[in-house]
Amino acid sequence: MIRKATAVWNGTGKEGTGNLTTQSTVLNKTQYSFNSRFADGVGTNPEELIAAAHAGCFTLKLSFVLGESKFTPESLETICEITFENGVIAKSHLKVSGKVSGISDADFQAAVKNAETNCIISKLLNTEISSEAVLIA
Repeated sequence: MIRKATAVWNGTGKEGTGNLTTQSTVLNKTQYSFNSRFADGVGTNPEELIAAAHAGCFTLKLSFVLGESKFTPESLETICEITFENGVIAKSHLKVSGKVSGISDADFQAAVKNAETNCIISKLLNTEISSEAVLIA
């Protein structure tokens, strides 16, 4: 399986503009720029897209890990915070809340750590990865 995305950039790094298009067209000439990356400009940026990819991958992996233990999540919600400093992605922090009937908090926490370690994006990232989890009653 191959997935692809295309980036187009016009101009200098600071004054130029670009757009991103994904194979699925979920992103279709979506704007990005110096300001959307390093200030409060309109558009997306690579770090935001990495956060979305990590949150999505981790949450899906967590669902599979729970399923392997015979638990079906009613809902899982993950916020991923990417820290970009000194020119590198310094860390990725996952905050997940889940509503999963019948599971103990200890088993939920173990499932979260399993997903944190074993989701494909966690394996790809060369940075500090951490998580915190709240089990909703």
